[in-house]
Amino acid sequence: MDLLAYLPDFGNLLFTLLAFFVALSVIVAIHEYGHYIVGRWSGIHAEVFSLGFGPVLASRTDRRGTVWQFALLPFGGYVRFLGDANAASGPDGAAVQAMTAEQQRRTMQGAPLWARAATVVAGPVFNFILAIAIFAAVAMTQGQAANPLRIGSVAAMPVTHDLRAGDEPVAIAGVPVSLDGLDDAIRDLPPAPTVPWTVRRDGAEITVDGPYPTPPLIQAVSPQSAAMAIEMKAGDVITHVDGKPIFAFSELRSAVEGAEGRPVLLQVWRAGAVIDFALVPKRVDEPQPDGGFVTSWRIGIAGGLVFEPATAAANPLDALAAGVAGTWEIMRGSVSGLWHMVTGAISSCNMSGPIGIAEVSGQMASQGITEFIYFIGVLSAAVGLLNLFPVPILDGGHLVFFAYEAVAGQPPSDRVLRVLMSAGLALILSMMVFALFNDVFCP
Repeated sequence: MDLLAYLPDFGNLLFTLLAFFVALSVIVAIHEYGHYIVGRWSGIHAEVFSLGFGPVLASRTDRRGTVWQFALLPFGGYVRFLGDANAASGPDGAAVQAMTAEQQRRTMQGAPLWARAATVVAGPVFNFILAIAIFAAVAMTQGQAANPLRIGSVAAMPVTHDLRAGDEPVAIAGVPVSLDGLDDAIRDLPPAPTVPWTVRRDGAEITVDGPYPTPPLIQAVSPQSAAMAIEMKAGDVITHVDGKPIFAFSELRSAVEGAEGRPVLLQVWRAGAVIDFALVPKRVDEPQPDGGFVTSWRIGIAGGLVFEPATAAANPLDALAAGVAGTWEIMRGSVSGLWHMVTGAISSCNMSGPIGIAEVSGQMASQGITEFIYFIGVLSAAVGLLNLFPVPILDGGHLVFFAYEAVAGQPPSDRVLRVLMSAGLALILSMMVFALFNDVFCP
């Protein structure tokens, strides 16, 4: 047996696990720190702050008496407050009863209702803050397209043309273009290897041959897609589909959808080399602006313009607004997707488990640090939302108990809490098993 033949796969596995561990650790640390810091501000003492579960690998005790530790199993974390019986914040009634009134005030059970609610909700809120900060930072880093429209860089293409960085597009095939009206200018443009571009260059308007504005150029490859599986890359230009030449991304989309799941043969131009690929499109449930879903055949690539617009620094308020909008859209899409899965409108295979999330983590990390950090933001928003679901054992379940206490004037009995927490744990474990089943058996 040639063990060296397995080294590349082993290396990919380690990279995937490392990416998953980093992403999960960041999200869990932020979530639990939200619980910890707001609890501390509210007068609730944290005895243990743990990243991971199980045997402790390393720990230290700070001057406030909180033990900060790393544990062996890196699949989550917890904050155990004074008076908690376990990592799920189950009350240790006997221990609390033996405390003085001053000591009880420092426990989750003895703190005022507002302090407990603020401490619990802080975990998901900190996840949302992380997502907003990441999306805003990405928007600030990437900037926004300068006005008037100007070409920052032109993608490498398999056709000869004279479009250059610094040109200001004035018209394409005689149709005027602008930053806001670019889509209108190219909507009805027939596919061709090159088209006439009127540009402003060095103060003069000239007409040059340029590439088709939206060619079959890969700008991004989706995780867990057919294209990712065969290692297609950003920058690849698809020149033929099943032997037929194409010049526009719309032609590629039509060919893939027309194949209806049959294998598709692609010829790709990559930095001067020609490569042949064969892949099978996957059925994908795509969210729509109205909140619904449309099932389509996709190979998992994103296209765009043949050029990158020159950018100007983004306004911090605009970047913050983009961060909030991005976080809200992930939350809205997650709720919509879950509802459509429950009602049977879309496939339940859209729910991924730890294997699927780990795979996506590795694939996003392989595409670059910006893409990986953005993925952490997406996952953080989703984790924050998940924890707000009104399921006992999750933060949302605790908030429901607090709401009951606010209305009834007293918390649910210990017996009721134990039953509900056990039911919540069973539900969460069932969902994890179901998601793991999807990871293994869904196409």
